[in-house]
Amino acid sequence: MDVVHAVCAGLDVSKRDAKVCVRKQEPGRSRASSTVTTWGATTPRILVLRDHLIGEGVTLVVMEATSDYWKPFYYVLEDGPFELMLVNARHVKNLPGRKTDVSDAAWLAQLGAHGLVRGSFVPPQPIRQLRDLTRTRTSVVRERGREIQRLEKLLEDAGIKLSSVASDITGVSGRAMLEALAAGEHDPVVLAELARRRLRSKIPELTEALTGRFSDHHAFLVRVHLDLIDQHTRGSPPPSPTSSSPRPEPT
Repeated sequence: MDVVHAVCAGLDVSKRDAKVCVRKQEPGRSRASSTVTTWGATTPRILVLRDHLIGEGVTLVVMEATSDYWKPFYYVLEDGPFELMLVNARHVKNLPGRKTDVSDAAWLAQLGAHGLVRGSFVPPQPIRQLRDLTRTRTSVVRERGREIQRLEKLLEDAGIKLSSVASDITGVSGRAMLEALAAGEHDPVVLAELARRRLRSKIPELTEALTGRFSDHHAFLVRVHLDLIDQHTRGSPPPSPTSSSPRPEPT
């Protein structure tokens, strides 16, 4: 089989370290020589590994996409003068011809030397940063929604049916009522009078919905949930003004 890369390295990455196999195919020899070493997963050790690979004359580095453990190695080695290839572990293990006594690092180096693997797409750093931001925003918004659901379940436990009248219990009117409940106000008439705009037409329904078995225990938990909702709101950056038109705050 033709050798595409005479000096190729394979990395078997784990959380603590990486097994690195440097495979060299000397001219005029039928068999290649391989050396396997272990390198720590910290940035200083990976920097030394990069210098080691450069010193060995490696032209291709092949590594498996193992969990997120590949990222520290990839992000440091991608600046090296060699080609860096991230491959799917399932694909390389399903290729025929592998012997059971061959380590993952040696197998990756062998596949890379013969050009038998295809790398996965790794976006450039600006795209990676944008993706991190959007994913973080999605997680924060999702968790805020879950916190609102927990708050609604707590109100159901107290017999407060605010969500059956107000479409958004954390809107302007709902938030005012919840703040009053957390502060110790239990009179449904007083609470219903906190309604704003269109919700004021539903004051009789609100008065009935706000009549329940709300205790100091519930008030304490409402305060906890409201603070967590505010925390998630502060941690969620608003969408771009050009992405959508602003919506009026719900009542």
